[in-house]
Amino acid sequence: MLNQLNKPLIMGILNITPDSFSDGGKYSDLKAALSHVELMISEGADIIDIGGESTRPGSDSVSATEQIHRVIRVIKAIRCQLNYPVLISIDTTSSAVAKAALDAGATIINDVSAGKNDPALLTLAAQMNAEIILMHSQGTPKTMQDKPYYKNVMQEVISDLTIQITAALNAGIKKENIAIDPGIGFGKRKQDNLDLLAHLDTLVALGFPVLLGTSRKRFMGSICSESEPSELVTATAVTTALGVMAGVQLFRVHDVKENRQAANVAWAIKNSQLIETDLV
Repeated sequence: MLNQLNKPLIMGILNITPDSFSDGGKYSDLKAALSHVELMISEGADIIDIGGESTRPGSDSVSATEQIHRVIRVIKAIRCQLNYPVLISIDTTSSAVAKAALDAGATIINDVSAGKNDPALLTLAAQMNAEIILMHSQGTPKTMQDKPYYKNVMQEVISDLTIQITAALNAGIKKENIAIDPGIGFGKRKQDNLDLLAHLDTLVALGFPVLLGTSRKRFMGSICSESEPSELVTATAVTTALGVMAGVQLFRVHDVKENRQAANVAWAIKNSQLIETDLV
């Protein structure tokens, strides 16, 4: 499905965690979680990305058992109680969590470690014919912002993702089931993030759907002189529009309505340019 996109998809974030950087603790209650899912779907979310472990800079890991306890009841409730054909992705680096989530109704694995943390996750994705998003990161969430460094960030991100794509293919995952993510904010300095955003078309040229996750991230706050993540909605929507113009197809966001609008307008402009080119 991810390789058959004809329009940008919006992935709404649902963190079932007490410590996520922007919305930690808000959706631990099942009723609150389902209400937020309904809101995101009504605002244009195509995918709900559910995670039971924060990956903010400096965060501690959470056991697979605890992640499963947090997320599975929500996935089952979405499938059983909400009458929407929405896609569900599980945000985890654990094969055990991914297996439980797929069994409960998820169809996509969103792995910020790209299979490095738990190689069995790649085998699982192949066995269950699940789609997988491989993200670049440097270090672990606990250490990734401890003086990250790159000589050429785009070259190094592409090199690392290429290795993990090969590992995924060797594990038996179909090429059409793979998407990639440059990992904005994951072991990156502000300039690294900006360089990646300025050259998204290079990443798109690899031939895999690209996911962009800039939502409310700190590097934009430093540009906008804003310390509150929730005040970076407009900044995030700007990166969504730029991403669409560069060929990015998936956008992981907290604020669905605003980013849906940004993606739709940018998509209309991009298609207008393509039509004009065809008429020349």
